[in-house]
Amino acid sequence: MTTGSTYRRGTGTAFRVWAPLKQTVELRIVSPGEKIFPMEMDESGYWAVTVAEAEPGWEYFYRLEGTTDRPDPASRLQQRGVHGPSTLVDLSLFEPDDPRYTPVPFPDHVIYELHVGAFTADGTLQAAAGRLDYLAELGVTAVELMPLAHFPGNRNWGYDGVYPYAVHTAYGGPAGLAGFVAEAHRRGIAVILDVVYNHLGPEGNYLSDFGPYLSAQYETPWGKALNFDGPYSDEVRRFFLENMRQWFEVFHIDGLRLDAVHAMLDTSANPILAEMSELAEGISLRTGKNRFLIAESLMNDSRVIRSRSEGGLGMTAEWLDDLHHALHARVTGERSGYYADFGDSEMVEASLSQAYALSRRYSRYWRRTFGNSALDCAPEQFVSYIQNHDQIGNRADGARIASLVSFEAQKMLAAVILLGPFVPMLFMGEEYGETAPFEYFVSHSDPDLVTAVREGRLTMFGDSHGGHAPADPQAPPTYAASCIRPEEADSQQQKALLKLYRQLISLRRDLRSRERDDPIPQGFRPGLHSAYSVERNDDIIAVSTRTRAGLIIILINLGEHDATAEFASGHLSFHCLLDTSAVDWAGPGQANPPYISGETAIRVRAQSVILLSQE
Repeated sequence: MTTGSTYRRGTGTAFRVWAPLKQTVELRIVSPGEKIFPMEMDESGYWAVTVAEAEPGWEYFYRLEGTTDRPDPASRLQQRGVHGPSTLVDLSLFEPDDPRYTPVPFPDHVIYELHVGAFTADGTLQAAAGRLDYLAELGVTAVELMPLAHFPGNRNWGYDGVYPYAVHTAYGGPAGLAGFVAEAHRRGIAVILDVVYNHLGPEGNYLSDFGPYLSAQYETPWGKALNFDGPYSDEVRRFFLENMRQWFEVFHIDGLRLDAVHAMLDTSANPILAEMSELAEGISLRTGKNRFLIAESLMNDSRVIRSRSEGGLGMTAEWLDDLHHALHARVTGERSGYYADFGDSEMVEASLSQAYALSRRYSRYWRRTFGNSALDCAPEQFVSYIQNHDQIGNRADGARIASLVSFEAQKMLAAVILLGPFVPMLFMGEEYGETAPFEYFVSHSDPDLVTAVREGRLTMFGDSHGGHAPADPQAPPTYAASCIRPEEADSQQQKALLKLYRQLISLRRDLRSRERDDPIPQGFRPGLHSAYSVERNDDIIAVSTRTRAGLIIILINLGEHDATAEFASGHLSFHCLLDTSAVDWAGPGQANPPYISGETAIRVRAQSVILLSQE
């Protein structure tokens, strides 16, 4: 039986909550009218009662030990905020998944990460659905929504959520999410939801009042870890597994992005992440529609994406920070913090060829040998990007890549990600060079917590960082400044960049449709899964793959000066499918003719990418 409240038309509403150490638990209806219903506990510590007359819209608390009223830990709607009563929702009203919708295979996805509150002027799921046609025209196949779980106030990044089952009312609540998914699926676009299963936010977090949801052993950077392997952990695990099931089966979400899985601390023989993978696979088999899991992990540990039969955790894919760090440090020159291990072209080559640039390698940042090998993993098991919410928000000024590098470098970075071997992800506004910052913002109601968050940001960055003091996270202007403004993207360069992104996505789709052929061309060093090969000569990197139609080569010049590419091409001839320096993309002009023989020296302009297809 599902935890929380379950409305069944004609048979009443079942209320069920886990509180194994409590002596009494009662259901207190606060609207319409005041009513108290005693609950009974079963052998697993669940308290339950069925109320025949309860209807959607009724508001309720659970009363613990006759004295303390708390919202439902599995609340589906918190209309009166994190401290108010929970609202009964009829989840059966949401329409079934469109039977005509066929998910795109995961390796073929182009993902677009967005924050619902900052993506449109209205900041709602309904308004975001109004821009799905734009995303479809861009070529996006999956939208990744930053966390929607109910948090304090109406402004938040989403990682302070305290009701994992409830979609925040400011975004449109559960009906808003259901409607967004339906509209996305009508356009063939998958929906990925970012979920936080490693901690809960600090305000309105009442789980511990019900039972041992939090670990007695582990701490995370955000407070106590969730109890996935200690006493009573079976039901804690069930709580989050059922939350996954809700997203997949009730809302028809295609995939979940699991935040910071390295902080989901669990030393049990069957880790919670492996159990989550098993659940996703089971739902996929039963529904015939692929449900996938993307992990965020800082550990460069390929066990995260290895199959359970190989002793891994079975995640579909993981975010690839190393390629981001390598590209960012090389192009911006930044070396502070986790960029200390990066900065030269060799680290970009290492990540393109083996995913983890830090693979059994000493890390100056971690001060130890770091990472293991992913060479036998498929490139499609990694999601790559030139920016995401973390990499922008982890800066004091919240600066996007468009504010940090030249226009030619922006185009080069976009081509590396969209034509490269990994599953690409864009961050909202990136496609037209949005320059508005994306700063960390909250709207807590606890004054002491607000002070702590402000002081924490100052401590994180010091008095200044790159000449900028961090913005006040609580101040409404910080949130307002972080909203994208596509209607203002009218410069020649922004229009050219958007046009280039569309072309790059189209080319990626075309290249992926070509059947690969082995072996890898002689002269190139095999990379991940031998599907791609990578060769570097100073600042020029060549990424190649062989298809039945011929050899495909991507030439990347990371340097600040034009250079000549030298690679083992024999007597082959190539068609230049794209040059990011071309005037079509507001560049200085491509340096080569459209058709190139293998004996011709290929000029690659500074900070540009050339895509070659064998004739």
